Amino acid sequence: MYVSMKDMLWHAHKNNYAVMAINCVNMEQTKAIIQSAEEEKSAVIINISPRQMKAHGHGDILAPMIKGMAEKVSVPVAFNLDHGADLEDITAAMKYGFSSVMIDSSSYDFEENVRRTQLVASLAHGMGLSCEAELGHVGMAKEADNEKVDLYTDPQQAKEFVEQTECDCLAVAIGTAHGSYPKGFVPKLDFDRLKLLKETLQRPLVLHGGSGAGEENIRKAVAYGINKINVCTDLFKHARIATAKALEENPEIDYMDLCIVAQDAMKEFIKSYMRVIGSSGRYDFDKYEGPEFD
Repeated sequence: MYVSMKDMLWHAHKNNYAVMAINCVNMEQTKAIIQSAEEEKSAVIINISPRQMKAHGHGDILAPMIKGMAEKVSVPVAFNLDHGADLEDITAAMKYGFSSVMIDSSSYDFEENVRRTQLVASLAHGMGLSCEAELGHVGMAKEADNEKVDLYTDPQQAKEFVEQTECDCLAVAIGTAHGSYPKGFVPKLDFDRLKLLKETLQRPLVLHGGSGAGEENIRKAVAYGINKINVCTDLFKHARIATAKALEENPEIDYMDLCIVAQDAMKEFIKSYMRVIGSSGRYDFDKYEGPEFD
């Protein structure tokens, strides 16, 4: 099923689990993601950022492909623009057929973030799409700015933000970062802040920087109220390691076989992650009772 993020995330919110949002730039990754979701009976979100679209997978080509694949499976699949900062990129994604968009104006002051998010949420909802926003700052692991507490999301400010913008889910900053952490490093997350955010907002919360955050952190984040977890770096890493190993073992391996090696490695990682965050089996139609709403 090709759907927006709204219903699947509210179901996750009501039932205390999370849905993977996985960055994707080509058909092999799309197949790995959707096949994993179907086999695990899990909802899934496919992400692509404007930068990734410009460099790799063009949104106008990926959107119909993803929609076509999603319509062939029984589980909910959403296609979301990740970290849309410019209105031009966001409206283009809407026209291409994305089912969800993220407006990331977290680098602006509160009032400007509200203004920009209000506009995008209004446009998205008018087209039947869901809208994600961000408050606080989720930085880059290589810049080590994930520990700057003054950039973390303030619960009371977040309450005002979601009331004014009517975004469907909110990405919060609690200590994770985008990209690869130094070897052996595991970020320290502010779970007290996350607990207060959940109690205050009572809506789906998003964790960016799900790669390398540590399984214990991820499990605890879900238990404390995270319902969407963005994963990119770890997926690409598993594909890279598997293809490098296959090439080392057989330098003459056919390219098509190499693609399957990467696809299988990604599937193994995705399915394992879905089990950790509790989304596996949620869309087993012998048991599923339907989305829950306020």
